[in-house]
Amino acid sequence: MVKFGYTILYVEEVEKAIEFYENAFGFSRRFISPDNDYGELITGEITLSFASKNLANQNLKDGFIQSNLENKPFAIEIGFITEDVGELVEKATSFGAVLVTEPTKKSWGQVVAYVRDPEGFLIEICTPVQ
Repeated sequence: MVKFGYTILYVEEVEKAIEFYENAFGFSRRFISPDNDYGELITGEITLSFASKNLANQNLKDGFIQSNLENKPFAIEIGFITEDVGELVEKATSFGAVLVTEPTKKSWGQVVAYVRDPEGFLIEICTPVQ
């Protein structure tokens, strides 16, 4: 059996990224490596992890496309589920997230909004699918 264990975001400063997600979304820090090149947050069943761009460059010898707010987001998003999308969007933007799309009710009843974190990663904030 295969189990989805974690998603890793490549960031400039691991501790700074973890602090943003702790403050904006209320996640708990699992750990940060002593060299500040890797860290994890407890988010539920799936771990949200962060690796420094320096570590990513060591692991990916041919390089990678770096995320930033100046470019369009990648064709991927991370999704956070909450009962009050508007409140969480407001909290996230108060800690530095950039609003992309206001909360919108979809035809199937789900409320969905989009923000980007300070590194430019796209985050969907939504209610549970009914």
